[in-house]
Amino acid sequence: MCGARLPFRLRLEGISGHGKSLRHRPPRRLARVRQAPGSHLHPSHQSTTGHDENIPFARAAELLGKELAEKVRDTTLKIYRRAAAYAEPRGILLADTKFEFGLLNGEMIWIDEALTPDSSRFWPAAEYKPGGPQPSFDKQFVRDYLERIRWPKTPPGPNLSPDVVAATRAKYREAYRILVGRELDA
Repeated sequence: MCGARLPFRLRLEGISGHGKSLRHRPPRRLARVRQAPGSHLHPSHQSTTGHDENIPFARAAELLGKELAEKVRDTTLKIYRRAAAYAEPRGILLADTKFEFGLLNGEMIWIDEALTPDSSRFWPAAEYKPGGPQPSFDKQFVRDYLERIRWPKTPPGPNLSPDVVAATRAKYREAYRILVGRELDA
């Protein structure tokens, strides 16, 4: 068995997101406030620093070949649209998400977790209001906490207080309850 990780990730946003689009970067102030028409695909690959670096789709096609890049793009859009259509009538906007793909014996496979609060941004639809940050059921709560304590984003990360851990756990469990229709068994 031979496997390889594709050299980029595709991040998809249904609500204007937190990073560069293929052509421009939205103003940071608008990053969490405006519903974008349709879905926006943002290819990225892991840079030498270990962080995702946004790249144009044309660059992704150069790295993977046009046919494979298009297959990854089309698969990503199909999965995202299906998940967003499932979540929206349940009261959750799937603001953005990330999928990772790899190759196994020459075939594209879906790798890594997906559609979780760690890889996606879930917003309560009833509370969505253009013009400011959005309440969420995802790791944005932890990110906001780290910003408040002015963590310099260098290892090691700070220990999270029991209150932050409990609140994050509650947000994740609430998203699960809303999406699945039952409580998560402990």
